[in-house]
Amino acid sequence: MCEISIIVPVYNVEKYLKKCVDSILAQTFTDFELILVDDGSPDSSGTICDEYAMKDSRVKVIHKENGGLSSARNAGIDSAKGKYLGFIDSDDYIAEDMYELLHNNIVKEEADLSICGIYHVYEGKKPSEKKKKYLILNRDEATVLIFHGNQISDHAVNKLYKKSIFSELRYPQGKYHEDSFTIVGILDKCEKVVVDTRQKYYYYHRDDSITSQTFSKKHLEYIDAWEQNEKKVSGRTKEIEEAAHQRVCFANFLVLDKIVNANLENQISETKEIVRYLRSNFSFIMKNSIFTKNRKISMLLLMISVRLYSVPSKIQKHYITTVNK
Repeated sequence: MCEISIIVPVYNVEKYLKKCVDSILAQTFTDFELILVDDGSPDSSGTICDEYAMKDSRVKVIHKENGGLSSARNAGIDSAKGKYLGFIDSDDYIAEDMYELLHNNIVKEEADLSICGIYHVYEGKKPSEKKKKYLILNRDEATVLIFHGNQISDHAVNKLYKKSIFSELRYPQGKYHEDSFTIVGILDKCEKVVVDTRQKYYYYHRDDSITSQTFSKKHLEYIDAWEQNEKKVSGRTKEIEEAAHQRVCFANFLVLDKIVNANLENQISETKEIVRYLRSNFSFIMKNSIFTKNRKISMLLLMISVRLYSVPSKIQKHYITTVNK
């Protein structure tokens, strides 16, 4: 038995996989097993996994038929021997002391979940630094901050979990935003969460990744995920309910941004419902302190027309694309 099981789903990432795995094997914390789950990759990713297993006894490889990210993570969970679990996406990489920091904090605070900060990496753009904070949270406090999304995120990857959290819980197969569908269930298994916002995880945004792709109908599941989460926390504290509603509004904004950036507002039938929902929440959005000044300006523009709303979103997208070239 090892202390940590690190699970990496692998699919079609031969270009990025070595950087990811090398960053894991270089960890200053060494008592771990690395489970590489080859999810039926058609490229050489599976062979690369096997080569690492031959060189380092800590590396274990699972070859399976393609089933998607959740299926691969679940296969890793099922075979994990560690006291704690961690997840890394195979096109990302981590600082050499990430798991040392996460493990030290989870043990020191006797917590169920340990979280660190994320660098968002775009080609040709320097990752931004965020303010450093150290927080010890109970379940309700962590739930509020996850819903807010501006200090800690719902990403699976920048965290260390007690394995017992996943005694029954698994990631939903066939869902596009599996982290969002799962996060409330995870927090409900936690009594204490420790957050150290020092950025140790490098989240690489490639052009064909889920987070960078242009709009597809699957993005509508992001709204569905947070609507489900709002229902799950209904009846809890007023602060949690307000934070949950804020996140549903944000999900609608995010999907609408993708729709208008793709110039599909007249083709996607759900656009009208998204716009109707946001307009019906105008007062809530304008009074809510989590929404930024720019987002509130966009809301004012949306009250006039979708065309006006699209202007700042397209400008922002153009800026990011230009900088990254």
